[in-house]
Amino acid sequence: MKIYIVGGAVRDQLLGRPCDDRDYVVVGSTPEAMQALGYRPVGRDFPVFLHPKTQEEYALARTERKTAPGYHGFAFHAAPEVTLEEDLARRDLTINAMAQGEDGVIVDPYHGQRDLQGKILRHVGPAFIEDPVRILRLARFAARFADFSVAPETLMLMREMVAGGEVDHLVPERVWQELAKGLMERKPSRMIEVLRECGALARLLPELNALFGVPQRADYHPEIDTGIHTLMVLDQSARRQFDLPVRFAALLHDLGKGTTPADILPRHIGHEERSVKLAEKVCARFKVPVECRDLAILMARYHGNIHRVADLRAATIVGLFEKTDALRRPARFQQLLDACLCDFTGRLGWEDRPYESPQRLLAALVTVNAVNGGKIAAECTNPGAIPERIRAARIRAVKAVLNEAGDEPEQQSEQKGAG
Repeated sequence: MKIYIVGGAVRDQLLGRPCDDRDYVVVGSTPEAMQALGYRPVGRDFPVFLHPKTQEEYALARTERKTAPGYHGFAFHAAPEVTLEEDLARRDLTINAMAQGEDGVIVDPYHGQRDLQGKILRHVGPAFIEDPVRILRLARFAARFADFSVAPETLMLMREMVAGGEVDHLVPERVWQELAKGLMERKPSRMIEVLRECGALARLLPELNALFGVPQRADYHPEIDTGIHTLMVLDQSARRQFDLPVRFAALLHDLGKGTTPADILPRHIGHEERSVKLAEKVCARFKVPVECRDLAILMARYHGNIHRVADLRAATIVGLFEKTDALRRPARFQQLLDACLCDFTGRLGWEDRPYESPQRLLAALVTVNAVNGGKIAAECTNPGAIPERIRAARIRAVKAVLNEAGDEPEQQSEQKGAG
């Protein structure tokens, strides 16, 4: 029996990157022999065992055979005669198909070290085409290793998989799992770019794919379409190390622009409501967690108003707080402002441009929170009038803190700086 560290741990060690998660492959053993040594079986589809002391996972070397469409359609064979090279052959990319023995020697039958040096994401062999999840995984690795390119032959295989309908067999939960991981990488736009290059984006996220080629704004850089702008916004969320809900909201915030009637381009009138409906559709399709779904919908609906807060009346600002539940959920409201910051700065030359809307809104929110609703209620003889009196007090407070002069009608033009 021989034990090897395999996969990402070997890759990251060679790259000098930290790795807290180690995978082990055991060659020349059986389930019975593993249990006799104290390993506890946990695998359902193939033999995986937990180490009796460290609780790390050890898998018996195995091969796999395609039996049906989709990523569930595989038969696995684990036996003592399965070699390390055969086990590594079933892995996705050459940089993930290396092993290290207990003697420290690197086993690299598929030239993963060469591709690490060349910064290339390359499939191990023709079996890559059998598992559609590998398209998502490769795109996710492209977001992690942003300076790596996809080998031309690998991209061709991915396109064949998409054309053959393999990605149509992916279950929504798995798509979301890989998408969420990719969004949290260093340059998440690379994931979207790779999915678009191979055609998978049009099948998985047609609402997002529709943004590419659509003009962004009349006063914007003509070479930056709405799709590219969305990727810039997404990368701003990663640059600022925001959490997953903010990054997902950045990704979906402008979906409605992909359905703007051609005769009014490059203007985008009323796209917010279309963006909301499309965001709701995407979230339902992938069964997106509620915290990500809710923030994405709020961002789609209100980012325009937040951008033009300097033009809003106090009553509208108070209404914004009410509709976003900012008083009860200030942390989520801060996430909404973070996503808007990414939208504002996701433009050429605007990466570090000052953005005043968050400070203005947060100052107003502090003032609204300071209104003593209990005192107003105690002094009101008509219970039915209490909500309106509290609201009126909040509006007066916002007027005072923002030095609002009068109740001029709000400007209806498109917000400068809005995404």
